[in-house]
Amino acid sequence: MQPVGNPRIIASGLAAPWSILRLGDGDSTLISERDTGTIRELTPSGTLRDAGVVAGVVHEGEGGLLGLEVLRTSVQTWLYAYLTTASDNRIERMPLTGSPGSYALGSPQTILDGLAKAANHDGGRIKFGPDSMLYATVGDAGQPSRAQDSASLNGKILRMTATGGVPSDNPTRGSLVYSMGHRNPEGLAWDATGQLWAAEFGQDAWDELNRIEPGANYGWPIVEGIGRKPGFVDPVYQWRTSEASPSGLAFVRGTFFLAALRGERLWAISSTTSTAPVAFLANTFGRLRDAVPGPNGTLWIITNNTDGRGTPREGDDKLIELRLAPVSPG
Repeated sequence: MQPVGNPRIIASGLAAPWSILRLGDGDSTLISERDTGTIRELTPSGTLRDAGVVAGVVHEGEGGLLGLEVLRTSVQTWLYAYLTTASDNRIERMPLTGSPGSYALGSPQTILDGLAKAANHDGGRIKFGPDSMLYATVGDAGQPSRAQDSASLNGKILRMTATGGVPSDNPTRGSLVYSMGHRNPEGLAWDATGQLWAAEFGQDAWDELNRIEPGANYGWPIVEGIGRKPGFVDPVYQWRTSEASPSGLAFVRGTFFLAALRGERLWAISSTTSTAPVAFLANTFGRLRDAVPGPNGTLWIITNNTDGRGTPREGDDKLIELRLAPVSPG
């Protein structure tokens, strides 16, 4: 799949947005604003309002209010948030009350705390997988050795129950660690077979797209990019850091779409891995932070030019819809 036609601006005037959470067709979309801890609601009518502020968010560098996720049960809708506080990174959940156009936040419950924080490499993406488990990307918080320390939850992808418990079938009994050897992963997506993939920031050489296997070690800081070193899993694809700095990752109709920050483009990668990745929107909208499947087979992306590292354009930051179509033969 590839973007076609003219992009449609859905919302504008956002401040350092980080995560797009669509609650469903015909429902609202929630957007986290990193620096203020505010959750914005894009209502079904297309207006923006504040749903609430997540208490205790402390913004420093790359930290703040990061990933969002939702869980609907028969009695409650829970909104999950990955956030930075004065002392740590943590995952909380809170009741999402009200209805489309008037959502509000209830009192938070801590799901997981004590993750080391720093001005960079905070990770922050959270998503429920096809197995109903909650996955979280956690950066090394500026200390690369943590990624190879099995006793640390930093530099890892974690897998937990909806209440933060350790699943009985995790790779290591009693541990939330699902995979290790990560520098700063910020993208999670599952393909049509249920296989997990993750996008990861490199340091000076290579950014990565990895096929994530339970218990595998992805090499950081011993290996960056494709190293062909025994004991470590190489990425399926790698990019120069100037071309990517990948954040959000979405899977739509057989294609991964990777939002690039420093690279200021959208990468399209076939799930068959039989063709090379193709870049779209290069230097069109600036830094891209997140990408999610939109309604009717579209793709929604969000820009990130007001976070202190980008060059804001008129109306920034923006939520944008892209129409998709199959790649033409030849």
